[in-house]
Amino acid sequence: MNLKTLFKIGVFALFIVGCKDQVQTEIAEAEATVEQEFSFNVEEFADIKVLRYQIPGWDNLTLKEQKLVYYLTEAGLAGRDIMWDQNYRHNLTIRKALETVYTEYKGDKSTSDWTNFETYLKRVWFSNGIHHHYSNAKLVPEFSKDYLNKLLSATSATLEGEAFEVLFNDKDAKKVNQAKGVDNVLESAVNFYGPNVTNKDVEDFYKSKKSPDPKKPLSYGLNSQLVKADGILKERVYKSGGLYGSAIDKIVMWLEKAKGVAENEAQGNALGLLIDYYKTGDLQTWDDYNVAWTAATEGNVDYINSFIEVYNDPLGYRGSYETIVQINDFDMSKKMAVLSDNAQWFEDNSPLMAEHKKKDVVGVTYKVVNVAGEAGDASPSTPIGVNLPNANWIRAAVGSKSVSLGNIIHAYNNAGGSGRLKEFVHDDEELQLEEAYGQLADKLHTALHEVIGHASGQLNPGVGETKETLKNYASTLEEGRADLVGLYYLYDSKLQDLGLVEDWKKVGKAAYDGYIRNGLMTQLIRLNLGDDVEEAHMRNRQWVSAWVFEKGKADNVIEKVTRDGKTYFNINDYEKLHTLFGQLLKETQRIKSEGDFAAVEALVEGYGVKVDQAIHAEVLKRNEQFPSPPYSGFVNPVLVPETNEAGEITSIKVTQPNAFAEQMLNYSKHYSHLPAIN
Repeated sequence: MNLKTLFKIGVFALFIVGCKDQVQTEIAEAEATVEQEFSFNVEEFADIKVLRYQIPGWDNLTLKEQKLVYYLTEAGLAGRDIMWDQNYRHNLTIRKALETVYTEYKGDKSTSDWTNFETYLKRVWFSNGIHHHYSNAKLVPEFSKDYLNKLLSATSATLEGEAFEVLFNDKDAKKVNQAKGVDNVLESAVNFYGPNVTNKDVEDFYKSKKSPDPKKPLSYGLNSQLVKADGILKERVYKSGGLYGSAIDKIVMWLEKAKGVAENEAQGNALGLLIDYYKTGDLQTWDDYNVAWTAATEGNVDYINSFIEVYNDPLGYRGSYETIVQINDFDMSKKMAVLSDNAQWFEDNSPLMAEHKKKDVVGVTYKVVNVAGEAGDASPSTPIGVNLPNANWIRAAVGSKSVSLGNIIHAYNNAGGSGRLKEFVHDDEELQLEEAYGQLADKLHTALHEVIGHASGQLNPGVGETKETLKNYASTLEEGRADLVGLYYLYDSKLQDLGLVEDWKKVGKAAYDGYIRNGLMTQLIRLNLGDDVEEAHMRNRQWVSAWVFEKGKADNVIEKVTRDGKTYFNINDYEKLHTLFGQLLKETQRIKSEGDFAAVEALVEGYGVKVDQAIHAEVLKRNEQFPSPPYSGFVNPVLVPETNEAGEITSIKVTQPNAFAEQMLNYSKHYSHLPAIN
């Protein structure tokens, strides 16, 4: 699971945006090696802020390790177009036409129409397609059909038929539609399913799939598109010679180079299995790879690569393409290893029902890493923490890897502040707690969410995978459950006993204040007035916060305060709130363990979807004074190899792109390995 969609930054992580976006973070260490003159800010447009990040420790790597990073980064970029096509069937065609206009148009660029066109293209780049990267709503151009036709004619660019009309009509309005009472597959524009494929088609198709070993269920549907031809359902598998084969062959080429400079045998074996998986599309090989990858914990370099997170599938089967290349931060990893070392204690002392606790929590590793490159679903909008693999049986039998992306977090924390905090805190005490302990609280919540949360609990014997039992609510339930594990232990003296905090109560109070403030109010700046909450992480933050607010009303645990026409939520009893978080954690684990669809539907629909319209309007009005965009993402550093006369790499330099458009156009020029057709 990734905390992008896993957690964003600082006190107002949610305003910045990334689990694609949890609102926890990790404290950014102010390292002496960071040059003060480095500019983390690139540009702003629409609701987006584009940043850049550095790669601490790059010069400490050997040339062989730098080659490994370079090859893995190139492998990731080679599959970039896969994410675009997965997001929507016309994305590549649309991008090619818009980029041709952008680079070839020689007409008047001083008009508002041109400015609006340029902004629209940048939004499309940022979202890997024409649907908003976070809300899933189709981006609306602020220029006319006639103007676009004029630009197309002036540049000999081609955009016709449905691919043209969809920019201006109401068709395919949502990339992912999670609304209750609709056919989520039919109503979602994401390109995981062919035309006329329905929820029932998907569910019936995968009910017929039986894993060779029921105790090790294969991830059916993860790496394929499900289509219907002559009334017959069939999968188009992502593999060499299959769907996306031309891009996958390029990925394999770079992975072969990476395998040749692997740091150790375990890492090399894992890369070999990943290559075999890309070549064959075999899901048993995928599981074998994940087991090997999870066990390969030594070395300075690691990576995430393939079709992984399922948030973009309304039914949670199909994985989006993403890659993150990582360099270990040994100092910070050592500091935080205490959590994984004590994972069994946290499991044993959780409020879960006894039968839902793991008797042996195995193989949980936690590292702080520095990102060297990202692609696909991890870029430009990035997670700040990741816990993988996602298969429950592998987590139980082998373990998992959890990472926090240290340099990404550092970049967020150094990219400028916001005045929003003072606007939405209830009083000076809350403000002082947040300023003193908020970043540490966020850091620990990220770690607890990833290391303890996703590794915690077990399914009852005979209960299927959550994508089968909890269906379209599986993702938000899992992220909320992991959030609750973190919240429960943030207000526990164990953190002080482990030497992670000096005052566990103050850290816990800051964490609770921030979570409730966000879940009940401040995350609403991401929605248009009248919208329901649809994104899985936003839903989980709201249903967690709204549930404890309602259940604590009798004891006035959380008080809704109105002062000078403004609403605030003030926590009066942190001890009772801690108890409520524990009760909800117990219930969410029960729902997952038993596969209780009726209960998860009632929880999410009852607390996580509908928005208090009066509070929403107020939040939007109060937020108008803050010009900083609510979402952030990154350009990637560019790794430039230098070679000798024989063509051998002698060194690799790290450079920075000057502008967002520069990098996007460079990527399209060098990594367009899929045809721009449906």
